[in-house]
Amino acid sequence: MNLKVLVADDSSTMRKIILRSLAAVGVPGAIEANDGAEALALFQGGEFDLVLTDWNMPNKSGLDLIHAIRETDRKTPIIMITTEAEKTRVVSAIQAGCNDYLVKPFTADTLREKLAKFVG
Repeated sequence: MNLKVLVADDSSTMRKIILRSLAAVGVPGAIEANDGAEALALFQGGEFDLVLTDWNMPNKSGLDLIHAIRETDRKTPIIMITTEAEKTRVVSAIQAGCNDYLVKPFTADTLREKLAKFVG
C-alpha cells in the first residue's frame, strides 16, 4: 500500500507503536504530528490518504482536529484512536466526521482491517 498517512498523537511512544504497526501492514513512512495543531498545519500543507488521530492532545484535541479537517475536506478518511474508557465519546467523533476508531491497545491485524475499509 502506498498511502500517505498522517499520525497525530502527543505521546512519542504511541506514535512509534502506530508507525511500527503501519509498517507491519505495508504502510511505511507516515508523517508524525505532536498534537492537533501541528497535525492540522501538516494536513493543510499536503495531500493525505488517511488521518489517524489520538483524542486527548494539547493545543487541539483529536475532536477539534476532525472538525477543522472537515471544514475543508469531507473525503479523507479519519480514524480516531481512543482508549476503552473513551469509547462512549466515539459517537460524537463520528458525528463530527470521523470514519472509524481504533481502541488502544490494538494489533497490526486490527489496524490492517481498519485500513482495508478505506483503501481497498
